[in-house]
Amino acid sequence: MNLPKNNSGAGNMKKGLILFIVMSLITGITSAQNFNDALRLSENGISLNAKALGMGNAFISRLSGVSSSQFNPAAIAFAKKAQFDASLDFNSLSNDATLFGNKVNGSQSSTTFNEVGVILPVPTIQGSMALAIGYNQNKNFNKILSFSGFNSGNNSMIQDLVSGNDDLAYDLALSYPIYDANNKYLNDVTEINGNLTQSAKITSDGGINNWYLSGAVEIEKDIFVGATLNLLSGSFNKTRIYTEEDTQNYYKSTLLLDPLEPKSADFQSFTTTDVVKWDIAGWDFKLGLIAKINEQVNVGFTVRVPRTYTIKETYSVSGRSKFGTGTTWNAQYDDSKIEYDVTAPAEYSAGASYAERNFTLSGEIKLVDYSSMEFSSGFDGFTRDEKNRDIKDLMRSTININAGGEYLIPNLGLALRAGFMMMPSAFKDDPSEYDKKFITAGLGYNLTKGTQLNIGYAYGWWEDFGDNYGSGISRTFQKISVCNFTTSLKFNF
Repeated sequence: MNLPKNNSGAGNMKKGLILFIVMSLITGITSAQNFNDALRLSENGISLNAKALGMGNAFISRLSGVSSSQFNPAAIAFAKKAQFDASLDFNSLSNDATLFGNKVNGSQSSTTFNEVGVILPVPTIQGSMALAIGYNQNKNFNKILSFSGFNSGNNSMIQDLVSGNDDLAYDLALSYPIYDANNKYLNDVTEINGNLTQSAKITSDGGINNWYLSGAVEIEKDIFVGATLNLLSGSFNKTRIYTEEDTQNYYKSTLLLDPLEPKSADFQSFTTTDVVKWDIAGWDFKLGLIAKINEQVNVGFTVRVPRTYTIKETYSVSGRSKFGTGTTWNAQYDDSKIEYDVTAPAEYSAGASYAERNFTLSGEIKLVDYSSMEFSSGFDGFTRDEKNRDIKDLMRSTININAGGEYLIPNLGLALRAGFMMMPSAFKDDPSEYDKKFITAGLGYNLTKGTQLNIGYAYGWWEDFGDNYGSGISRTFQKISVCNFTTSLKFNF
């Protein structure tokens, strides 16, 4: 740990508190997990398979390929031949963020091999039965937020750190300790009083992967049941580089941020870098049923039991300050590590489809109670209960909607698809602008008698906001759009 200051007397007493403060810093860091982390794990991704994506993922009552293991495992019993599917997904996210009236765009993309698997029909005397095994990525953490704006208020990240006696500000000569008449340490103070340009770039990547085994059987004529066991693995990486600069020369060369340190004059900038890394493991189980009402109409139902995730988290933080005196201070701390479990909510879905000759319509709804998310282990009992109370106070139940249609052009071996998806915000009282909405389109083309190429596209949009510190005093307002372009190859053998 870098200790650049050499204050005498009372300053050395501050140094004597360094170990205690660093331990407090680490404790604070490891207690920072909250409802946003649980929600990140609980919300589903949108792209598994190009055919399904093109129809708005409305495949609870029909066969979409091996991705039916996730939509409704009962559907794999519809497969009459062995089938192999593989998919590649390109995801691009754009975020227009406004801070104090200034808009900055950030964009980031990723490409993932997001599905490979096989369906294997099992010979039966009557009815049908099938197994499926494979891999898919059910969630992509690709995200970016960039912003910059001048905060003319009397607040800043530096002041927020100092109010908590955070050692980072002290080590960067941005604050100093004060003492009572008996030379007993009271707290830290800073000469910083807002009026800084605040900017940041926050990026994340990674994903959650399913390794699954599914089985389905026709238990009686036109009634199909199935189940999928998912073993989950993955990673999440988030980096925040945050800067506050004196672009208006508000802090003059005559002002010392530490009265006992002559080099702390003429403050220029403060930068902190935070890195969060997750190693994710878990499991879930899904049950499905499909009933063929007649030759045209199918209805489907699924239940996904609560998912269980184990998170091994590593957190690192570092900082730098620059002064017009030519002095730069740096601080870096040892990584902190913590392990905890998150339980995502159960999901209940129902839907139906109608097929007439070359035309198919399909739709479904899904009920998810996000207030039932919880931190199921890790932390002390009081801290865990506090986090779970926040979830219940802030979150609500939602009903997701998926709908889509397909039209086949037989003479051309071509399928045209379109769809819509809506995922309402999990937060209570959020307006509709915060709901995630997607329009989708797709094509399917028969390359040979047993081989089909599918292309799916989705465009989504919603709004969001975020606080750099405090509540509402340094807030970004975000307009997010995302594009998914998925290509799949299906081969019957």
